[in-house]
Amino acid sequence: MSSDGRYILMLNLHGLIRAHALELGRDEDTGGQTTYVLELARALAAEPGVGQVDVLTRVVEDPKVDAGYSVPEEPISPNARIVRLPFGPRRYLRKELLWPHLDSLVDRCLLFMRAQQRLPDVIHSHYADAGYVGAKLSQLTGIPLVHTGHSLGRCKRDRLLASGRKPSAIDRQYHFTRRIAAEELVLQEAALIIASTRQECSGQWGIYENYGRTPMAVIPPGTDTSRFSPAPRRLETTPIQQRVDRFLKQPDKPMILALARPDARKNLLRLVQAYGGSSTLQEHANLVIIAGNREDIRALDEGPRGVLTELLLEADKYDLHGRFALPKQHSADEVADLYRLAARRRGVFVNPALTEPFGLTLIEAAASGLPIVATEDGGPRDIIANCSNGLLVNPLDTDAIAAALKDALSDGRRWQTWARNGLNGVRRHYTWQAHAKKYLKTLDQMLFRQRKRLRREHAALYETHALPLVQAMIVSDIDNTLTGDAQGLAEFVNWLQTQRGRVGFAVATGRSLELTLKVLKQWKIPRPDILITSVGSEIHYGRKLKPDESWIRHIRHEWRRDALEAALADVPGLRLQGPEGQREFKLSYFIDPASAPPVREIQALLRKHRLNAQVIYSHQAYLDILPARASKGQAIRYLAWRWGLPLTAFLVAGDSGNDREMLLGDTMGVIVGNHSEELADLEGRERIYFARRHCAGGIIEGIRHYRFAEKRQEEEVDA
Repeated sequence: MSSDGRYILMLNLHGLIRAHALELGRDEDTGGQTTYVLELARALAAEPGVGQVDVLTRVVEDPKVDAGYSVPEEPISPNARIVRLPFGPRRYLRKELLWPHLDSLVDRCLLFMRAQQRLPDVIHSHYADAGYVGAKLSQLTGIPLVHTGHSLGRCKRDRLLASGRKPSAIDRQYHFTRRIAAEELVLQEAALIIASTRQECSGQWGIYENYGRTPMAVIPPGTDTSRFSPAPRRLETTPIQQRVDRFLKQPDKPMILALARPDARKNLLRLVQAYGGSSTLQEHANLVIIAGNREDIRALDEGPRGVLTELLLEADKYDLHGRFALPKQHSADEVADLYRLAARRRGVFVNPALTEPFGLTLIEAAASGLPIVATEDGGPRDIIANCSNGLLVNPLDTDAIAAALKDALSDGRRWQTWARNGLNGVRRHYTWQAHAKKYLKTLDQMLFRQRKRLRREHAALYETHALPLVQAMIVSDIDNTLTGDAQGLAEFVNWLQTQRGRVGFAVATGRSLELTLKVLKQWKIPRPDILITSVGSEIHYGRKLKPDESWIRHIRHEWRRDALEAALADVPGLRLQGPEGQREFKLSYFIDPASAPPVREIQALLRKHRLNAQVIYSHQAYLDILPARASKGQAIRYLAWRWGLPLTAFLVAGDSGNDREMLLGDTMGVIVGNHSEELADLEGRERIYFARRHCAGGIIEGIRHYRFAEKRQEEEVDA
């Protein structure tokens, strides 16, 4: 990779993305966001001053999808490529099922970045799942995070509730609790939010608790005007026209065209009801809905299967035979032909989605000379304000949708004016070249503001340390993990002695440094190479106990200890621990689970006070408040990054809730037999072993289960 020019790393995790023949509408996860990311990557890579753009996504090895999605690297254009990393199961998964696997991806991303021989100048995440990964990477590396939401969990949840869906049902389907928490985290950690509209900033991000913490820039997306353009005077019959027209008795009537994934949030059912309930619309226009691709509705996932079934049942209810088309197949290359066909027949494009952060299809339609009717939520407001090419409508009002469609089709002279306005508006406001130039200008301004912090933190990450060049590392909690079983501990100490020089030894504990040294001496445990103490808020090395100053600088970000203590002063069930339990970067309480609020409510209280911190609950008795960048797990990943030692070379052992984060991800996790119930839900997780033996005996059992040292030896021989 060249060292010249900006290096931008984009994260776009879900759906199916490739550099050509996009399968748009294939499912709920492969839609306009995919187009946005690819076009943005191409546009940025073409700009002077950009050296490389990487779009990082997921390797998918599944006979149900094209084999190209398993290729590790695919070029997009000069200086731009798709990079696919494995995480989670090999098969294709909908985005709501990716959440448990994102911590593993954080570790894979760190290894990928080190292999590039240079750090990205910026990480740009797309959607909440990538935002979570990007926030974690930014915390670990200090690389600034830029985020584009595309759609926001709170807004979608509110719209679905307003449409009559039950809260429990929508959370079960869409995992809004995790998604909204990730979006709150992004607002805490991002250096910049890029929004498509002003309404997205204030009306959508504005309902989040952390709104106002992060600078926001409005940069509307572009469209490819070489692809989306008005129809020529003589329009030849295309294959997609043939597939549409076979549904219609009078195909030359004006076409009401909708193009969206078969997703309840796209509100296509109300569109059919609006058309079906209006004899005037049925008399003067045909309704054409392009809703993904299918062979057999019964073979689809539950969501799209339900949407398409409802559409067909509603069409049957209103007896729309000959006036309603729902083709089974279309390709991405045929979308432009659909817009041109609708424009040639003097129709209208309609987007009735419950919520629409922007709406790329709207500017594609406008660039094709097709007027629009769109939801009054989000992006359509700005598009119609800039282009004056259609009408806004309340997506929850079926009668209003019907009235807007009749109005849009009623005046031929105004239709012509809207078509012309749309073409001119797109040229002025919505090209990818203009988007890329504004993006880079905004990026340079943000990087200039952060230059001193970036220089300090990046330099700290690349410092070398005197720690022996070990090939593997074992990290253990102390209380009830290392200690508690003298026989097991003796076995473990003997094993360590046999691995001297090859396997490093670290402890990660909630104890302070002083209490850690005391208990190590009491149990006659050799001094570890590394001591991670105070629940990951302090790192010290070797016999001289040298503190890691760069770690201190890293976690100091937004730490407001006094304000945190004041915010928690009146919370019932919390009692501040004594001076021995407090540290500069650790605020510790005793907690009574019977009278204290749930941890999630404590987290919400801190967000309400605009306080950025980790809340760690353990042993059903202790609550630790740490800097957002500090924890046992974050400390381990920081050290792995600093040495270039892969997380797969770490065996990590623990017994309680404050060990949870370090047990997740690519490390080899060992949970000892005497573990607390807080960790019981991890049973069955990949790379987590539940030992039967207690304490250090359980660590020995885990070492044997993973063939820990033997495995590393074999890998070295193979290498």
